[in-house]
Amino acid sequence: MNTTLVTYDTDPTRYAHWKITFEGAIATLILDIQEDKGIRPGYKLKLNSYDLGVDIELHDALQRIRFEHPEVKTVLLTSAKPRMFCSGANIYMLGLSSHGWKVNFCKFTNETRNGIEESSRSSGLKFLAAVNGACAGGGYEVALACDEIVMVDDRSTTVSLPEVPLLGVLPGTGGLTRLVDKRHVRRDLADVFSTTSEGVRAERAKEWRLIDDYAKPQQFAEMVAAHAEKLAALSDRPGGPGVALTPLKRQVEDNAYRYEMVEVELDRVARIATIVLKAPAAAQPTDVAGIMALGDQWAPLKFARELDDAILMLRTNDLEVGTWVFKSQGSIAAVRAMDETLVAQKDHWLVRETTNFLRRVLRRIDVSSRSIFTLVEPESCFAGTLLEVVLAADRSFMLDSAEDAAPRLALTAMNFGPLTMNNDLTRLQTRFCEEAAPLEAARAAIGGELDAARAAELGLVTFTPDELDWDDEIRIALEERASLSPDALTGMEANLRFAGRETMDTRVFGRLTAWQNWIFQRPNAVGERGALKVYGSGNKSQFNWERV
Repeated sequence: MNTTLVTYDTDPTRYAHWKITFEGAIATLILDIQEDKGIRPGYKLKLNSYDLGVDIELHDALQRIRFEHPEVKTVLLTSAKPRMFCSGANIYMLGLSSHGWKVNFCKFTNETRNGIEESSRSSGLKFLAAVNGACAGGGYEVALACDEIVMVDDRSTTVSLPEVPLLGVLPGTGGLTRLVDKRHVRRDLADVFSTTSEGVRAERAKEWRLIDDYAKPQQFAEMVAAHAEKLAALSDRPGGPGVALTPLKRQVEDNAYRYEMVEVELDRVARIATIVLKAPAAAQPTDVAGIMALGDQWAPLKFARELDDAILMLRTNDLEVGTWVFKSQGSIAAVRAMDETLVAQKDHWLVRETTNFLRRVLRRIDVSSRSIFTLVEPESCFAGTLLEVVLAADRSFMLDSAEDAAPRLALTAMNFGPLTMNNDLTRLQTRFCEEAAPLEAARAAIGGELDAARAAELGLVTFTPDELDWDDEIRIALEERASLSPDALTGMEANLRFAGRETMDTRVFGRLTAWQNWIFQRPNAVGERGALKVYGSGNKSQFNWERV
């Protein structure tokens, strides 16, 4: 595979694989894969199979429905190919890809699927999969992310998760967990389903809870429309004008990615990315009319879009940059004012959608396999929403200084509910293992600005070196981190970041990341005679029969 820079920004005029139509409250996303337009060379996207480029378009389409079309209440996913809904991730792409590419691809597709479910819960946007042909592997996992799945009963269409029997790997985007946790498929039936490569037809699929409904071809369109309208009736999306998502102003340099509110400096020798988050530079509107007038230039939305893009760029293009050091720059008062508007106007659809976006972006940090350090220095503005990055860090350092320009932190209401992690807990709840006393002490500090001593007393930062020790402590900490095994660090960080209760999201990431990482490196999957390597060649895979 080549190493061409991968970017995540696109728009409907550039889509190769998806078409969008709008009819009242229903948006229809139609999958129509162009075989010769994979994101990288060396394979054809046959049978409506997908790669990262297809999912980048899906991610963009979902964002545009969220922000540009508040009239949409139900998103219908279907296929333009006769008798073929989607055959899942392209197997030849997986066979050609490096381990890192496969894992990052699976992580991004997971986040996109999770975002579908999050929008159903938090945005009032409902999703319906209209399975109008064979639906296998990742294709069925897209359907599983929807609120409902309906299927044509044409005696040939099936749903299946054939990865175990055909490829020697697992469904890559949470399919096994969604079967039992979301659709409540009996474990023994899920076992049969997941080891049956030919799939399950409509009647049995409904009986086993793999789908919600089915109809003969002549009645299928009518049934789909009825389900779409029923889901739309559950939505509180308001309609009215949307907000256009204009192209990001991203400048790519040899050792930097620069945006207006986010800057990334890359030290590839030290394997460190320094990410500077900036407070709004100008006063922001506090009323809905002013927010709508700014559109995607409204500071919280612009910040979310830029940070999201920066994280995705780093995760895909800079695999050896293993430590992300977050800094901030600007006015704490400006960040607090931004948060006050997010809270005061939370019932307006655009503000709600922006908060949901901020939540998804911060969750990308939580599940990134990078060491996260945060430095709180003079001129920092880690307050409220930006303080979440301090709370997400594996370690945080705050300068302890007696100078007037000494750094401060500030808590806001945004730290106590709207920006939850994948475990549905706030980062403060997770930090303190849901213990009441430190949470109440932190809540009582809302409204003030906290110096290093007070921030340490409240448990908000890890270390508070003074000016004499600051440079040496930071240097030693970063050098030590860079000397450790990246594999061990990824495992350690993933174990420590999600304390307390679990959700379907954390189970998907925890189970899938651990097991699929391992399976993707085993010879039974990727060895010269492994299932992924020989698929489609006519040769039979050869397995090592030891159970490890």
